Order: sequence, then structure tokens, then C-alpha cells
Amino acid sequence: MSALAAEAGQGWDDVVRLWHQMDWPEGCKVEIIEGIITVAPSPATQHNSIAEEIQRRLYRVIPDDWGIYQTQAVAIPARSGMYIPDLLVAPKAALRESGHFIQAAEAELVAEITSQSNANHDRIAKVAGYATAGVPLYLLVDRWAPGGPTITLYGAPSGGVYRVLSAVPFGEKTHLPAPFDLTLDTAEFPAG
Repeated sequence: MSALAAEAGQGWDDVVRLWHQMDWPEGCKVEIIEGIITVAPSPATQHNSIAEEIQRRLYRVIPDDWGIYQTQAVAIPARSGMYIPDLLVAPKAALRESGHFIQAAEAELVAEITSQSNANHDRIAKVAGYATAGVPLYLLVDRWAPGGPTITLYGAPSGGVYRVLSAVPFGEKTHLPAPFDLTLDTAEFPAG
């Protein structure tokens, strides 16, 4: 992963303009994390396998007027962030306006699946960012957790902080509360 720091004195709009105007390598994930533009390569096949499993299960329980998106940028100006979650569940109406991003507050659920090179962004900066934006649920699928692969569900954001609703190792089940009311069985998630 590489990073490009914005010049001192640049405001949020300037950093977003730079993010939007740059010619990035195709297939890379380009985000703004705490005011720094980061570039990561496309994810590994195991990463995509987990995303597909979660997405398949979510489609069974979401309302028809919601969608699941894998490349949609979400803005969190209060944290100088422009994240591209691995999965985003949001009302379809939130994506009807033209542009390259939506406000993170419009999301119902975001999921991040860690890659070895950027796991700390997902564990630290993005937890704080999504909580600050008021995203109701943040699902962190951490294949590289120090104690072994885990899945952590964060919720009840308040004052820029989440409460941990559940944390289980791969192989166990976790439950997403209403409006999803979905139990995810992680037994088939590939680790590492």
C-alpha cells in the first residue's frame, strides 16, 4: 500500500478534488484516511470469497429499496475520510444523485474485510470514522487479527465511538440485529 499526503493547508474539498482528479492504477482501491490518500492493490481471492458470502446472505434479508455495493465511496468529512467499504448496504435512493460518493451517514451497514497491508486502517481509523458518521452497524472481518481470524460487529454509535455488539473467532456464528436479523456462520470463511 502507498500513501500520498495532502499539502499542508489543504482543506477537505481540496483533498477530495485531488482524490477525484488523480489518474490511479485500474483495479486499485484509493481512499482518503485521516486526510491521507492511500492506494491499495485489488484484494486477494479469499477476501473476495468472504465478501461474496456475506453479500449473498444479506440479499436474502434487505428490503427491495436497499442495495449492496462493493465499490461505493462514502465521505466522512469530520474525520477527513473517504472510504470505500468492502460492502455497503444503503437505500438505493442515496445513490440516485450524480457524483462519486455518498455521505457515510446514509449507510445502514458497512463491512470491511482486512487485508494484511491495511488491517490497522480497518481496525482503528475506520471504526472511528464510521462511528463518527453514525453508521448503525460496522462489520469487521479481520482475517489477520493478532489472536486469530475474528469477526467483530460494532453498533450503537454515540459520540464517535461504537459499542462492540459481538466478537467471535472464525468458525462461530454472529448475529446482525434488526433491521437485518441475520445470523452469519463464519465456518466457511477462509482464514489468512
